[in-house]
Amino acid sequence: MQGTIQVRAVSKFYRRGSLQQDVLNNVELAVAAGEFLSLMGPSGSGKTTLLNIMSGLDRPNAGAVVFSGAVLDEMSERALSRWRAQNIGFIFQFYNLLATLSARQNVELPLLLSPLGRAERRRRAEIALDIVGLKGRGDHRSSELSGGEQQRVAIARAIAADPPVLMCDEPTGDLDRKSADEILMLLTSLSRDFGKTIVMVTHDSRAAAHADRNLVMDKGRLLG
Repeated sequence: MQGTIQVRAVSKFYRRGSLQQDVLNNVELAVAAGEFLSLMGPSGSGKTTLLNIMSGLDRPNAGAVVFSGAVLDEMSERALSRWRAQNIGFIFQFYNLLATLSARQNVELPLLLSPLGRAERRRRAEIALDIVGLKGRGDHRSSELSGGEQQRVAIARAIAADPPVLMCDEPTGDLDRKSADEILMLLTSLSRDFGKTIVMVTHDSRAAAHADRNLVMDKGRLLG
């Protein structure tokens, strides 16, 4: 089913000379289509590494990630890049908007990698901005938007290509409480109303409370 993720006995380590640093240890995880999952844990627990491996940004040393039946480790780098563009939307703590572009132009950026024409790219950007509550704000530049609005633009950019999965790394970490709660409600809506699978790394227990399921990582292992 589109949007399902299976992490099968995944391990990840880095070597520095004769030393080996274990980051993930035999991680097993299944994420259902449309599920909103949060991953919590202290810094250095392996949360972001797991998120990167699940999204195809990094590869495990052992084990496999299966995404809607496709085994990511079997793909070439080029095929994996195309796969990410079609299947994953990324949302980070920092919005990574280009200050010289309007909100609409920032949302359109990932669509430039698609075969869509200019009119269709603009239409999809407008729809995405409407979904995140920024209808009519497409011509504003990032400097004219609040932090919460900038994160909404980043979310619109992530959903513009209509990917089945959103990978979120501390999406509310740079926001005040009110803006953070608004963003979390938006993510909840994207999962519940639009069927997006969401995996969110967070340090914030209040953010994790919005998810359907919460898991804790420590020293490279999932504790449940």
